[in-house]
Amino acid sequence: MLNELYQSIDPIAFSVGPFAARWYGIAYVVGFLAAMGIIYLVGKRWKLRFTVDHLSIVLICAMLGVIVGARLGYVLVYNFGYYAANPLEILNFSHGGMSFHGGFVGALLAGLVAARILKMPYLSLVDIAVIGVPVGLFFGRCANFINGELWGAPTDLPWGVVFGGAAGEVARHPSQLYEACLEGFVLGLILFALSRKIPARPRGTFSGVFMLGYGVSRFLVEFVRQPDVQIGYLWGGWLTMGQVLSLPLMVAGVCLLVYAAKKKLPQEGPACDPLQKDDAHV
Repeated sequence: MLNELYQSIDPIAFSVGPFAARWYGIAYVVGFLAAMGIIYLVGKRWKLRFTVDHLSIVLICAMLGVIVGARLGYVLVYNFGYYAANPLEILNFSHGGMSFHGGFVGALLAGLVAARILKMPYLSLVDIAVIGVPVGLFFGRCANFINGELWGAPTDLPWGVVFGGAAGEVARHPSQLYEACLEGFVLGLILFALSRKIPARPRGTFSGVFMLGYGVSRFLVEFVRQPDVQIGYLWGGWLTMGQVLSLPLMVAGVCLLVYAAKKKLPQEGPACDPLQKDDAHV
């Protein structure tokens, strides 16, 4: 049973003296590494030739952008009043509080730096990077489930989960697993399947598919996900902040797909080493 499974999982994976490794932190590390592996495989398929140095630059920029952006996004959008009164709590990551939309914006800004260092078209870098993002989302949502956070609305369905604590002793939708399935598994399969076309699809295609796919997935799951208590429902009592933030993401995704279809620009990898004459990009 899901209830018994959840109750048997400790949010702390292991401890060594005063150090405690949490599943949430492990999910971030595994997600980033898995994403880099996918970027390498897809880059090899597209003949973009990412080296270990290239991947290291992308990884460092992505980690900084995601972590800083996700934290600031949560602070500014979801709980500004609390953090304005307790500014030191902004640095207290152990109490949770990360926003996907903020992390995505942070990653896009960090991508500008990485693309400049690699001398690579920005949209090509974002295109290949977003193919690896769903695997990170999958692990992250599973970690949310283990932590018993971001739970769903009450339900009498047979797979309802009792999270206890602040969620109470009532069965709720395991919305974290719904998101892991849609944002992680399904969207990841779609992007990976699209990436198999050689030569690669036009620049901007994968970014557009990811933004549209994530936006739609998040918008749908929000109907059965409990909104943040400090915000609640918006505009008539049915719309959530997650849905509001997902709307511009969906619009941006459609715009990028239209742009990609019209421009049909080829994908390009990191700038070639002038000493290696056989380097080429699709």
